[in-house]
Amino acid sequence: MKGRPLTAAPVDPFPTTGDDAPQVEDSIEPGKRLIRLPAEKGLSLGERIANHITRLTWRTPLHAFHLKGRFPLKLLGVPDDPIPGDMRAGTAIRAGHFLHRGLKLPLAELDFATLKVAPAFADYLHSFAWLRDLSTAATRADGAPIAEAMVRRWLAAHGEAVSEPAWDAENSGWRILFWAFHAPLILSSSDLVYRSAVLNHLARAARHLDRAADKTRPGTGQLVVWVGIVAASLLMPGGEPRQVFGEAGLRKVIETSFYADGGNIARSPQAQLDAVMALAMLARIYDMRRMEIPAFLQEVLARAVPALLGLLHSDGGMGNWQGSGATPAAHIEAVITASGIRTRPLKQARDWGYQRLVAAKVVLLADAAPPPIARVTEAGCASTLAFELSDGPERLIVNCGGAALTGATIPAELARGLRTTAAHSTLTLADSNSTAILPSGALGKGVTEVELDRRETPQGSRLEMSHDGYARRHGLIHRRLLILSPNGRELRGEDMLLPAPRSRRKGDKHFTLRFHLGRNVSPSLTADKLGALLRIEGGPLWQFRTSDGTLDIEESLWVDGEGRPHPTQQLVVSASAPAGGASIGWIFKHIG
Repeated sequence: MKGRPLTAAPVDPFPTTGDDAPQVEDSIEPGKRLIRLPAEKGLSLGERIANHITRLTWRTPLHAFHLKGRFPLKLLGVPDDPIPGDMRAGTAIRAGHFLHRGLKLPLAELDFATLKVAPAFADYLHSFAWLRDLSTAATRADGAPIAEAMVRRWLAAHGEAVSEPAWDAENSGWRILFWAFHAPLILSSSDLVYRSAVLNHLARAARHLDRAADKTRPGTGQLVVWVGIVAASLLMPGGEPRQVFGEAGLRKVIETSFYADGGNIARSPQAQLDAVMALAMLARIYDMRRMEIPAFLQEVLARAVPALLGLLHSDGGMGNWQGSGATPAAHIEAVITASGIRTRPLKQARDWGYQRLVAAKVVLLADAAPPPIARVTEAGCASTLAFELSDGPERLIVNCGGAALTGATIPAELARGLRTTAAHSTLTLADSNSTAILPSGALGKGVTEVELDRRETPQGSRLEMSHDGYARRHGLIHRRLLILSPNGRELRGEDMLLPAPRSRRKGDKHFTLRFHLGRNVSPSLTADKLGALLRIEGGPLWQFRTSDGTLDIEESLWVDGEGRPHPTQQLVVSASAPAGGASIGWIFKHIG
């Protein structure tokens, strides 16, 4: 997907490291724009076979030979972790068990050699991201014995033998970062054999990444791998050649991992947050070494942070898009602060595919692009033309979210359902997804292009979008018009189903409009079943009306940033579209 870069100057610019730090502009480009799905759908058969063979070679003596070499006697420094961990998870570790997305694992039962937990939980353990949580909840004296015991167990199981997921490239990249930032917790021991084993693994992990980086899935995961390589070069003596190699690789992967407007190619807010966090941590290592941060690293942060801010609601929390949950404001603020970038949210990210409309305390976020290509995501969602709406601290309209946050409360079957069009606040035609979700989990045929037209008028912000996801199967184009009033007290919408060019469809097609409600919203139908009152305890009162169809209230759910689903409700408007198409107007109005 190629497009013109969107840039605009922040109203309240604060440079990253000085007055000459790069900045971005924020503006609205009026007029129509056609956004197409990239022609590249995924890895070719040859690439998949080559990558599989590469991973198989990790278990061979040849790969083990390549990992041999000198290891440092000490690190060149210990950077301070700028991001606090999860106090609840850290306290749980002190109490004797790991806690991750509703799953518990007693430390006494942990066997890294036969780890039987959900993949995301395994990544949390193998990446040692939990060191951040432990350091937040414990002093060095209290936390070091726990951390060292876990590192000893991990080294005993995986220190010599390379296998997945322990040596997965992304896990290895994060492990280098977390071991370095929390070295006081894992290197306080006077046991020189143990200390040598830790430092030896850091050197071996860096050599492993040198060979694995180009074979990693494109996107944030590959970015983290190259960040790990550069971090290793700055942390260990004699790293100058690796630094040159790593910075060249990092620059290249940044060019392919982000659109011109700063959004990541997986279109995931969580991936965006992870990328900003990894880059911010790397910048801290440069600062620790008193070395100049490369200009390309400053530039990508200056583009990525406004794009990330563009998907935050008025409460500072994240919207639920492309598998992400509603990550809370405190964690996002910590990551943004660590980046050193202070700027305003990007209102229009055409290439990334998100639109942000703001009026007073009301924020509307809309998905105005095809889903991401299969090769860069495992939790892509059929969410095209969906929107979310918040009024101050309250979320009025949401998407279910959380498809990428599997754990105890989100099993795989539910995660698959959370990726569907019906799990988003948009139109569903004939009970089908706008983009197919294949049995393998990959995204199939569906939306290939989105037409977008955004304008600022005296009547408010006007956003018109359409997609072709139903054109081949059902002969209809979905077009959605959204108009947010200047005072934010009224959102008018119209959903249209229009005959696709050259289609010969016959017969009626059933369709539904779904508006998933925030967890604090209590709806009640009006007598004519064309409207509903939306009450928020201690908050604003809104009213919904539809011009046609049948309105019902059904059960729904909403996933928070920790992967916990909360029971909610949804407004469902049902109607039929004849061969000539159909149109339904609706309105959300603040009435008290």
